[in-house]
Amino acid sequence: MAPPGPDAPNAQGRDVLLVDDVLFTGRTARAALDAVLQYGRPRTIRLAVLIDRGHREVPVHPDFVGRVVPTKHAERVVVDPDVPEVYLEE
Repeated sequence: MAPPGPDAPNAQGRDVLLVDDVLFTGRTARAALDAVLQYGRPRTIRLAVLIDRGHREVPVHPDFVGRVVPTKHAERVVVDPDVPEVYLEE
């Protein structure tokens, strides 16, 4: 990842809210946290997720969870903004 340029937003001392649709292994959320830190040291970083599937591979814990959906490792959770339901695909 390239270092932030002169026009990059400054996260120093700010409150940051990261939002993810589906939290699974935590790797994507961890990468987002690392990316935020490239822009300064925020006062707080909070994580909100619509769906928490479990199955963490890294120690990421959301602060806000819409719904916990226990799944098998091979199942997928599909979030479609045009469909009011959340469903599993095998």
